[in-house]
Amino acid sequence: MRIALFLGRNSPVHSGGTYSFERQLLCALADFRGSCSHEFFVFGWSEEVPEELIGASHIRFIDNINPKARLSFKLAKLAFRKIFDNRNRKSIVRLKTFVKDFLSGDDSNIFKQITAHKIEMAWSLGLDCPIKEIPYIATVWDLQHRVQPYYPEVSIGGSWKDREAFYAETLRRAAFVVTGTSAGQHEIEQFFNIPSERIRVIPFATPKFALEALPFKKNDVDNILKKYDIAQEYLFYPAQFWPHKNHIGLLLALKYLKENYNLTLCIVFAGSDKGNLSFVKAKADELCLSKQVKFTGFVPFDDLILLYQNAFALTYITFAGPDNLPPLEAFGLGCPVIASKVSGAEEQLGEAAILVNPKDPIEIALAIKSLKENLELRQTLIQRGRIRAMQWTGQDYIKEICKILDEFDPIRRCWSSSETFDSNAS
Repeated sequence: MRIALFLGRNSPVHSGGTYSFERQLLCALADFRGSCSHEFFVFGWSEEVPEELIGASHIRFIDNINPKARLSFKLAKLAFRKIFDNRNRKSIVRLKTFVKDFLSGDDSNIFKQITAHKIEMAWSLGLDCPIKEIPYIATVWDLQHRVQPYYPEVSIGGSWKDREAFYAETLRRAAFVVTGTSAGQHEIEQFFNIPSERIRVIPFATPKFALEALPFKKNDVDNILKKYDIAQEYLFYPAQFWPHKNHIGLLLALKYLKENYNLTLCIVFAGSDKGNLSFVKAKADELCLSKQVKFTGFVPFDDLILLYQNAFALTYITFAGPDNLPPLEAFGLGCPVIASKVSGAEEQLGEAAILVNPKDPIEIALAIKSLKENLELRQTLIQRGRIRAMQWTGQDYIKEICKILDEFDPIRRCWSSSETFDSNAS
């Protein structure tokens, strides 16, 4: 079959894990050496071929937006960011509606491309599949607007309604829905009544960069510590500043360690502001932790790797599951992991991480203390993490996708991909 793979309209600064997930699968697809008889056509929102696909002769890249539309989309994004920075919520809602209406008007152009290239099935790596007139595979990260609807990031400005409408249509119309854990499958079945035979569990793959990164050099580490003004041993938490990421829980854990055990550790918060950064900074000041907390903002890719490799531990204390990418990155880069015991965590991380109740700062603090006092435990976690990281790679993920395509092939061959189906034919 001919498969259209739709990239998301993402950037590393604004999309975080979604962007990383997409890029690692592009790498895996470009490098795939397994048996797959299907042809892939990557549809992007830029004229430039993604770096990961350069030299991949078996994959065609298609720019599916005309230059005029692309310019309008860029201007709309810039305006959106400016308004968001000013926290003008009413303007945000109006602009979101405009962008949505504008993009929906591009469907006809996409459909022309789909027909011209005789595309038979689509697969979207992000949260959107711009064309639903052909069979498609939908990839689901989470359904947190249903699991935890009280967080502002999934509830204000019409966000809950938008998410619900999107998932209700997208998942119910999908030929297959892909999720990373059995916990994710259960949520999809529970909230949207999708038959289990149309859901496939494919574990998140450890990013290629984490498995292939070279050991850090002392000079490189010294430069990183100086660049971000890190003067001591540090914990690492790369996460956008959304409330559900639970930065506050970590601050309270640091306060507990300082007051009860005279244990002072620095923590590095890396990530873009999604509306909660000022609140986290104010809380750090209130708890008298300002000297222990470093806010780096978005960090370049090479810096991210070194920050992982040199960290005492990753403390990924999110309230959201069922899949999270940073613990897998840490596993591959030799960084021990303390993570939240949320839905899907045990399945995804196994015994390679210390799992804690994200609501309990004392439990978080004691997990950090146990690593500090027991270096053998820390080394054991590093070894287990490396083993866990190797269990599922991008190549494994693509192989499972090819199995889905093979399964659907006998169905899809029953109608044309080059002619519009006439439902009114007599």
